Amino acid sequence: MFSRLRRAVLKSVSVLPVAAALIISGQAAAQTQPVPDAPAPTAQQEQTALVRQVVVQGNQRIEADTVRSYLTIGAGQQVDQQSLDTALKTLFGTGLFSDVNIALVDNVLVVEVEENPIVNRIIYEGNRRTKEDKFAEEVQLAPRVIYTQSKVQSDVQRIIEVYRRSGRFAATVTPKITELPQNRVDVIFEIDEGPVTGVSKINFIGNDVYTDAELRDVVLTAESRWWNIFESNDNYDPDRLEYDRELLRKHYTQSGYADFQVVSAVAELTPDREEFFITFQVDEGPKYEFGNIDVQTTLERVNEDLLRRTVPIRSGTTFNSELIESATEAITYSTGISGYAFVDVNPQLTRNTEARTVDVTFRVNEGPRVYIERINIGGNTNTLDRVIRREMSLIEGDAFNKILVERSERRVQGLGYFSDVEISESPGSAPDRTILDLKVTEQSTGSFSVGAGVSSTDNFIANMSIEQRNLLGRGQLLQLDLRASSRTRSAQLSFREPYFLDRNLAAGFDVYNTRLDYEEAGFVQDSLGGGLNVGFPVSESARLNLNYLLRRDSVLIESNFTGFVEDEDDASTLVLPGADFTTSPSQGGFAVSGEFCDFIANQLQPTCESRGDFLTSALGYSLNFNRLDNPYRPTNGWRASLSQTFAGVGGDVQYLKTQFASAHYKSLPFDFVGSLKLNVGYVDGWGGDKIRLTDRFYRGGSTFRGFEIAGIGPRQVRPQGQRDRAIGAKAFVVGTAEMLLPLPFPEEYGIRASLFTDVGTAGIVDEDDKRLNDDIANYVDYNGDGIFDEPIQDDLSLRASAGISIDWNSPFGPVRIDIAEAILREDYDETESFRFSAGGQF
Repeated sequence: MFSRLRRAVLKSVSVLPVAAALIISGQAAAQTQPVPDAPAPTAQQEQTALVRQVVVQGNQRIEADTVRSYLTIGAGQQVDQQSLDTALKTLFGTGLFSDVNIALVDNVLVVEVEENPIVNRIIYEGNRRTKEDKFAEEVQLAPRVIYTQSKVQSDVQRIIEVYRRSGRFAATVTPKITELPQNRVDVIFEIDEGPVTGVSKINFIGNDVYTDAELRDVVLTAESRWWNIFESNDNYDPDRLEYDRELLRKHYTQSGYADFQVVSAVAELTPDREEFFITFQVDEGPKYEFGNIDVQTTLERVNEDLLRRTVPIRSGTTFNSELIESATEAITYSTGISGYAFVDVNPQLTRNTEARTVDVTFRVNEGPRVYIERINIGGNTNTLDRVIRREMSLIEGDAFNKILVERSERRVQGLGYFSDVEISESPGSAPDRTILDLKVTEQSTGSFSVGAGVSSTDNFIANMSIEQRNLLGRGQLLQLDLRASSRTRSAQLSFREPYFLDRNLAAGFDVYNTRLDYEEAGFVQDSLGGGLNVGFPVSESARLNLNYLLRRDSVLIESNFTGFVEDEDDASTLVLPGADFTTSPSQGGFAVSGEFCDFIANQLQPTCESRGDFLTSALGYSLNFNRLDNPYRPTNGWRASLSQTFAGVGGDVQYLKTQFASAHYKSLPFDFVGSLKLNVGYVDGWGGDKIRLTDRFYRGGSTFRGFEIAGIGPRQVRPQGQRDRAIGAKAFVVGTAEMLLPLPFPEEYGIRASLFTDVGTAGIVDEDDKRLNDDIANYVDYNGDGIFDEPIQDDLSLRASAGISIDWNSPFGPVRIDIAEAILREDYDETESFRFSAGGQF
């Protein structure tokens, strides 16, 4: 019979992590009395005994059968001292128990356990700068998790690490335990966050080509300065320091210094633990130029000369490591088009130290064939798997193609449902198999907002919007939008299904009711309508959309006119038959007043023919091309769209409207981004129908900065004291050259600024619409200088403006400011130098 094994046995088992945890906590030492050294085992002690029964005592939550399942001993087995030791270690190794005793009494194995408590709550105290969500992502302990001292100590270090990543190296964490009934505990982490550990100075050693100040602009880490309240990278972060090393390497190797290396990057903490001194030691090396550039391939269906033409490197130019990466991608893409899915492009660099040149040879060989065994998708807690998989350019069984993998990553990111998308590779079940792991991080796709704002155009703006861009995780869009301002009122309900009938066919509908007071053109338009639309891709970067529109418009010309006659009986000669008018005595005769369009002498086309109710039934299409590197903030690539609308499929309106828009973006040195944009439009009637006022083009405001809304284009010139009236154009061309400026603000502040120039024109009015111009009696002395102008001015002359545009995605909503000056203009154009809009949600 074996004697009872006491807690002291545990202290002799140094290999058990749980035992070490108890020793650290002091619990085992407090409960265990000193035990004299055990004598050498006797022959009797080395004997075995038969276990008839296993009895478990002290368990509360854990079933006795569960405890028995962890034992290495069962009824009917022979046991000895070694097997009992093994059983004891096994039970402690589960992490379920704070204390275990095992005894064999009359062939009955008695197992007495004391269970570890269950965590009731995790409480953080003193964390004023860091939200609890940040800790929850890191710590192991959580409600309903088994408590152990080792987990507590580990979580303390994890919390401290969270603070270190935010620059608080003086943070301390003290864990405390509050015992509760039913063997439960509250775990309290008392936190002293301490001050942010700033960066006092960034020094560079070994730099001759660039000054310290220039290199400080290259690295992401910044020096702490009291006046720089917008800087968020002025604290020490070890991960950021590693990124800074890479930024320095990239900066030098893009400028010709192929041998550059960061010898060391050292961060020294001051004794008061409040600031760091960071020192980079660099070895710049000599500056190189590209020497001989060659492409060699063993691929039969690929011409080496054609591959050489795709390489964006020229001999004699400054060495640039980024161009080597671009050339590798270009060669991979070209060979992929030729049908080679597995290509190994190996750029070999040969330095000529005396000539200071680098020869580059791209060796292109067919790589090992690898196929996709499985695509794993994780992190999508809301979005259905099929919504993500249908954006993948690859499926299981396809040949692995890195270009298609990157394209798939961009397409999933382009959904807008995820804040982060990453595709990684892992080995498959065989050497020619690979597994793709697609990890996404969900972000909010639903919103309810009530907003208000001000604008130099619309004065006060109010809106309410309910939107879900990923309805039930199916990728569907449902939106209700209500807006009101001094000029407009609108209500619109929209629905989109991106994969109608489980095909790559987007379908949806819109229903809307709007009212627009276009005071610049003198009309008010009420519209009630709806439309159907479908769209599908015609290539990887092109999409065709088809649509049908049915709309009822009611147009009111808001203007009064006052004429003069000597005899009241002659008043009827000024107006159309049946028109309403009034007369009132005036000096020398009578004043005749009525609606603008009722007076024959002022009956202008298309203004007056545009009033009344009209039904528009139209078919249309748009062909869109998109080769941008980023759909939201592009820096390279281009996009273009061509659209046409054919009105006259029934209804009262007949016209053909054509529009074209394009934009090209290019990254420039020093983080500038340039863009060129072009917008063209033309509309004309058919079947003898004229283009109504509401269907014409109006350029100005945000569409041609430096000019008011409808500030350029055909205009009815009116006498002094009366506002000129835009009558719209049948054609327009507007081009924009813009340069995005690199600002010294972190990207998360959402501040962007750009310099721009807008150049273009708008015009063309049918001769019938100018019929009053032949009568000199209708000419207008616009400037009061005795020179009479035609009442309808229509000059296709060139207009131009230039200025600066500032966008700020502020905490209270988007803010936009345009400051522009008209450089080329006509006398009758309406200009503006400042445009402002701001709004937000609450």
